[in-house]
Amino acid sequence: MRVIADLHIHGRYSRATSSDMNLERIARLSKMKGLTIVGTGDFTHPKWLYEIKNSLVESDGSGLYKLIDMQDSSIYFMITGEVSTVFEFEGKTKRVHHVILTPSIEVAEQINDRLSRYGDLEADGRPTLNMSAAHLVEEVLEVSRDNMVFPAHAWTPWFSVFGAFSGFDRIDDCYQDMTKYIYALETGLSSDPPMNWRLSSLDRFTLLSNSDSHSYWPWRIGREANVFELDKLAYRDIIDSIRRKDVSIIKFTIETDPAYGKYHWTGHRACGVSLPPAEAIKLNGKCPVCHKTLTKGVEQRVEELADRPYGFRPAGSPGYIHLLPLSEVISAVIDASSPNSKTVWSIYNTLISRFGDEYTVLLDADFDDIAKIVDPIVAEAIIRVREGRVKVIPGYDGVYGKIIIFPEEGRGVAREVEGSEDVEQKTSGKVKQRSLTDFF
Repeated sequence: MRVIADLHIHGRYSRATSSDMNLERIARLSKMKGLTIVGTGDFTHPKWLYEIKNSLVESDGSGLYKLIDMQDSSIYFMITGEVSTVFEFEGKTKRVHHVILTPSIEVAEQINDRLSRYGDLEADGRPTLNMSAAHLVEEVLEVSRDNMVFPAHAWTPWFSVFGAFSGFDRIDDCYQDMTKYIYALETGLSSDPPMNWRLSSLDRFTLLSNSDSHSYWPWRIGREANVFELDKLAYRDIIDSIRRKDVSIIKFTIETDPAYGKYHWTGHRACGVSLPPAEAIKLNGKCPVCHKTLTKGVEQRVEELADRPYGFRPAGSPGYIHLLPLSEVISAVIDASSPNSKTVWSIYNTLISRFGDEYTVLLDADFDDIAKIVDPIVAEAIIRVREGRVKVIPGYDGVYGKIIIFPEEGRGVAREVEGSEDVEQKTSGKVKQRSLTDFF
């Protein structure tokens, strides 16, 4: 069976996260999205773990959980979290984020007992720990070898293993003698598999893609995900397939186009400067307007470390597809100010009512079937996104990119809303924050 999993999200106790981000809403919108498994996120936070313990029940010893009040739901939870480690390496401060997967609430509690020695777990859903990356892996695996740790959003300029500002040039330098227990890395919004395939040193890692969502809205949660083909739903089967990089089980990842990410190109937001790697290098990394240091983009960072040309694909690598959240596709076509508008929701709900969930619309639905129930221009936009027939204006220095769905007509611009993961939404003007009850 096809299983779509988003293993990295955040709960309501993380900074810049909606206060309404609870397990019930996560389950409801994950089902609408078409996910099968979603991470709980933030199991290290005591209050969130308390909610997890009192809201979820393990499903048939699988290491996956369901809501106690929604055991007939098709949504399973995996116990997951993200932590930030801060440590010194060769005289420089390194700040790296990591995702942790664990097979049970009981094991999560044991991890927390150990990690609480290195930082305040109550301060944030993604706690800051004063320990090295290698030490983190050692502590987590000493609790259970069924746990998994891998670098989060591996290429973002800040807080990542390859980050331009506080990262490393090699994964081995980050994780030291514990690198042998690192089996995967998360591509993040500003990179995709073809970019990572340019580094031969990454061939042994399974590339995972997750949303890192701070919101339950369907244009956030599941915007990136992993597609497995599984005989049964079980934590161990998923973890084992990642360890083995088993392409018979890990079929492909769902990615936003990396140019859509807000750190793809090098640039300076304050001056409106956005540059591809070659031009940024010519300028010696300085803004041509104010002469301050540019924020180095992911594409330039990959170019610095790559030992292969673009287009190389290692043997035995799972595939990928570039998609865009359905709400943003609709919003672009009808030129709505936000994917949260009532008009967008009306079209969105029509499609979900007919096809069951968003991923079925984006991945499987035929043009003719879509066009029978919504404007054919919406159907055409969905097919174009699926087939990669769109133009992307790259993002830079915290500014999301723009996808132009109908470039030959200069219209249909899909653009991310700004702000802290939809807690506050802004476009050209103020957009009222709506609740789910406005649309259902």
